[in-house]
Amino acid sequence: MATAMPVSAASAALPAAVPPMRGRIGTDPRYGHYAVPRRYRLYLSATCPHCLRIAVTHSVLGLAETVPMTLLPPVPDRPDGGYAALDGLYEASSHQHPGPSAAPVLSDTWAGRVVSTYAPEIVRDLAARFGEGNRSLRPCAAATEIDALAGLCDRDVEGAAARAGGAGADQAAAGTLLGALDDLEHRLGKGPFLLGAELSTADVHAWVTLLMLDRVHLPHLGEALARRVADHPRLWAYARRLAGDPAFGGAPDLDGIARRHHAGCGTRDAKRAALIPRGAYAR
Repeated sequence: MATAMPVSAASAALPAAVPPMRGRIGTDPRYGHYAVPRRYRLYLSATCPHCLRIAVTHSVLGLAETVPMTLLPPVPDRPDGGYAALDGLYEASSHQHPGPSAAPVLSDTWAGRVVSTYAPEIVRDLAARFGEGNRSLRPCAAATEIDALAGLCDRDVEGAAARAGGAGADQAAAGTLLGALDDLEHRLGKGPFLLGAELSTADVHAWVTLLMLDRVHLPHLGEALARRVADHPRLWAYARRLAGDPAFGGAPDLDGIARRHHAGCGTRDAKRAALIPRGAYAR
């Protein structure tokens, strides 16, 4: 967030919380946003976890021509965590917008306005409205389970990892983190992906969570806890395998993530070896 926070929090370099804009792409006449190729544009940063989940979904579905994407700088150029390049879109969409001009943004190029800044719904709409004829990343029968896994990743992995690291390490959070990783490890004993045999948006969400755990939080965890995090062989093998897929491994900017999330970091373990090494990422 824009306010100074402990370096161990992944959100330290993310913009302050403001109510998201939540237009949807579909057939609902309240929105008027129909699934028309090249009508929409994504604005994403390759260092933001919310943006990365959209970028990976976009790449898996092969939407480069259908929904063009503009890649923003790795570090926001506004002190509040926003981007100057997005100011016009935000002003056109929300007069005297109260928060930062933050990514992600799905824009309507016909109207010159923001459709949505809410990453989970952007992912859903890409999969549902533009993914027809491709693999089904969010099957209706699995929607509840996919959403539950996203909550587990956000709350019990990334959120708990932020509280478990740094000077004010929370021991209860460490237990929550390890329990969530155990759950994911167990799931991967049943198939190559979290829902079994098929890739889904649950895997996209989880993979970005593991990336942020590895690159942002792991350097700030105590040595003993870091060893226990690493002691999930199926989970980290899965993370490395997906990193080798260009749709996954080609999305993040690892150097930019380091600049964005570890600026001024004085943590003595900041150089701890990554569990997904650079060589695992497709380029």
